[in-house]
Amino acid sequence: MADRSRAPLDRPLRPRLEHPWRLLRLALLAVSVLLSVVVFAARWRTFLAWLPVARFAVADTSMQPTLRPGDRVLVLRWARPRPGDVVVLRDPEQPKTAVFLAKRAAGRAAGDGLVVAGDNPNVSRDSRHFGPVPRHLVLGCVIWRYLPADRRGRIGRGR
Repeated sequence: MADRSRAPLDRPLRPRLEHPWRLLRLALLAVSVLLSVVVFAARWRTFLAWLPVARFAVADTSMQPTLRPGDRVLVLRWARPRPGDVVVLRDPEQPKTAVFLAKRAAGRAAGDGLVVAGDNPNVSRDSRHFGPVPRHLVLGCVIWRYLPADRRGRIGRGR
């Protein structure tokens, strides 16, 4: 018997379509997977909005030397800030915009307001300018700096 393991192939190497609609089924499957990914991403974003921890990027110099522009921090949402905590809050002068500030909690004011101050008072817009911050504008307390890697670590209280 002859060795047929090295014989040339009698048929082409392209896969045959077993069914004329197979290509259409594959295209429909790809489209449905793509739509599923898009829907999942939209739901995932909604899910992330309810997590107790959020990420923020520091944009200004008002908290130097504690936080520098470009630092990335984690914020524990819904935490009750105590004096000395670094907090993230909506800008009280523009509360409907997506402008966030990082400040240090200095204490409570009458009612449910929070007095905040920047660690760099020469450039900081804080409670000296806009008064006590209403509690609903405070997003939470900064707990961890994760970038830059050489300054990674816990953000604690105090000056």
